[in-house]
Amino acid sequence: MLKGIGFDDEALARPLVGIATTWIETMPCNWNQRELARHVRRGIIEAGGTPMEFNTIAVSDGVSMGTEGMKASLVSREVIADSIELVVRGHLLDGLVCLVGCDKTIPAAVMALARLDVPGLVLYNGSIAPGRFRGRDVTIQDVFEAVGAAAAGTMSNADVHELEGVACPGAGACGGQFTANTMATVLEFLGISPAGLNDVPATDPAKPDAAYEAGRIVMRLVRDDVRPSQIITRDAIENAVAAIAATGGSTNGVLHLLAIARELDIPLELEDFDRIAERTPVVADIKPGGRFVATDLHAAGGVALVARELLKAGLVHGDAPNVDGRTLSGVATAVVETPGQEVVVPIERPLKATGGLAILRGNLAPEGCVVKLAGHERLHHRGPARVFDSEEDCFAAVKAKAIKAGDVVVIRYEGPAGGPGMREMLHVTAALVGEGLGEEIALVTDGRFSGATHGLMVGHVAPEAARGGPIAALRDGDTIELDVASRRLSVELSEDEIAARLADITPPAPRYTKGVLARYAKYVSSASEGAVLT
Repeated sequence: MLKGIGFDDEALARPLVGIATTWIETMPCNWNQRELARHVRRGIIEAGGTPMEFNTIAVSDGVSMGTEGMKASLVSREVIADSIELVVRGHLLDGLVCLVGCDKTIPAAVMALARLDVPGLVLYNGSIAPGRFRGRDVTIQDVFEAVGAAAAGTMSNADVHELEGVACPGAGACGGQFTANTMATVLEFLGISPAGLNDVPATDPAKPDAAYEAGRIVMRLVRDDVRPSQIITRDAIENAVAAIAATGGSTNGVLHLLAIARELDIPLELEDFDRIAERTPVVADIKPGGRFVATDLHAAGGVALVARELLKAGLVHGDAPNVDGRTLSGVATAVVETPGQEVVVPIERPLKATGGLAILRGNLAPEGCVVKLAGHERLHHRGPARVFDSEEDCFAAVKAKAIKAGDVVVIRYEGPAGGPGMREMLHVTAALVGEGLGEEIALVTDGRFSGATHGLMVGHVAPEAARGGPIAALRDGDTIELDVASRRLSVELSEDEIAARLADITPPAPRYTKGVLARYAKYVSSASEGAVLT
């Protein structure tokens, strides 16, 4: 059958190496992967292997944001991982290169590689370039915040339409340190991506060469039988957590690293994120909390600059290996810094003394929740709850200007099981920022946040409302306190009152009764465990 599509005896005598792409015609994020796959193929062939390309799905968070379609996003992580696993197992492939772009494709590829434990690597197809709007750089974050500005009357619909037309100028994943670039950074600190290759932007003329090099590297991994379990160790996971903290990265990294660690039976708890972030300063001045985008980081010298600064302070394990044969210390030592760059600052003069996230617990989140700290200075908020049982209901209130300064906006029944799919709330958070309320309110949800979200936002509240979590007991006007210093998220109610309210609640009927979303809702674990299928 393989000869029927052109493979000959010589080709079939070589190692068979899969090239898993997540190309899809629904977003710019993965758009260049067909082209890059050609160069990966060339690298594999010239290094003595036989490439076999196959495709899987992707769901764009940005395109589906604020719609019912966003419920498919996190679910797609499991489908992608499963589909890569099935192809490699079913066709007994000897090695694997995964080309990834949009948010969930990145952790999914690592999960599959870890599960299979065949020699392989992951290559990020690169960040999108920033758009230009009236003389300034813009990203997709600006578009979502413009929606809120238009609702507040500070920006016209025509201005929003003009911005929308220029914000995404070509191929590549969202340009700030949002989830895709956060996870691309994570890949290099995990060592599962060749150092420096993910940094290269999607439309950079050097990206095809990066793909070619990935093809050559995977053949060395196959020949030397280097497995993902030898690369992704506990030390590598800790390095990845530090990278998220030091770059003000997406809170989605918490979910994804929990899931990756589980595939390799590496113990990892929410408190590990808090411990590492607490000791790790922010050294990268990248959006949404900073000034620059991923293409600027590449021009400055790349992710290795962050590794260099963290190594100075002994905050990462320098002997952790990379699939390219070097250690993290070797990568950091070899980095070439562009003179005068301002994207990565010396660790002696950090942008913030502690990392970009923290883990809170309390009577509203007994199993924990995640708060993003980059991009704002507030560590405390106390105010009345404004409770909504869906993202749509909350967004309608935002549009009607019904949210007031001091409020604690609560969006529940949007967790892994309740959503299902744990939607991101960028539609709401960006609109609140656009209306000028970003520094005046707090937001609490059992759903997720986009990496583009900034402000005092608490997500991943566990247990979620659909599974009887205390967030289900909240009513409008209840006083909620968010205290980062004491790591507490609490409501000023007695335990007896919370229990009595929960006893009176009839859980809502499942939103889906058949199909993939129904199965996901039934079997997905808590966000505190990575929202994986059990």
